[in-house]
Amino acid sequence: MSGIEDHLLQEDYFYFVVSHRHREELIEEYPLLLQQRAVEGLIAVDTAIAGAAQVPLVAVSGHRKCPASPTSFSIMRELRPLPWSISPSSATHTLLLSKARNSAPTPPSAGKPSAIRRTNSAFPSTISWSVNWRANSSSPELGYQVARQLLASGENFTALFAFNDISAIGAIQALREAGKRIPEDVSVVGFDDIQSAAFQNPALTTVRQPLREMGTLAAETLLQRI
Repeated sequence: MSGIEDHLLQEDYFYFVVSHRHREELIEEYPLLLQQRAVEGLIAVDTAIAGAAQVPLVAVSGHRKCPASPTSFSIMRELRPLPWSISPSSATHTLLLSKARNSAPTPPSAGKPSAIRRTNSAFPSTISWSVNWRANSSSPELGYQVARQLLASGENFTALFAFNDISAIGAIQALREAGKRIPEDVSVVGFDDIQSAAFQNPALTTVRQPLREMGTLAAETLLQRI
């Protein structure tokens, strides 16, 4: 969002922001509502767009291809040349190879499962199981509750690959309350490399995703198409 806003403001564009919380009726309604207000383009962030837009549309991390349309564009194709600190597959390999057997990754987002599946195929005895959830909160409470469920299950796991850094931070709190040492007893890896990750104790191991660059590129691409 910061990358999108900075570039649009720099180019003297006014913008609206609407949040749908993954409610299907809002995902269907909002593009129509915005187009009725004569917007010149749309940027969909983490949104599965079902219908073709009548204005230029850029999707960021939409988890599916945009509908066939001369106005639609997926930013994920443009991001391939951008550097990552490590890839999702590399993160899982590093995690699983450094900790013997029975890791329990918390859920990857819809853009991450393929890497997890590839790793599970290569190391079928290493990933024991995963926990999936959908919630509208960005609080560490999500990771905290899922980690507590894992601990209560009695499953013997030595590593945890979290959905994102926020959930990883919550999971670490639950593990510590259970007397687990990080990373001696359980290795924890997050995803996104948010600013506060480096200030955790110990610093959170995480997969870097160029979030601000993704937003800036989305705004640049949209204005070019307009």
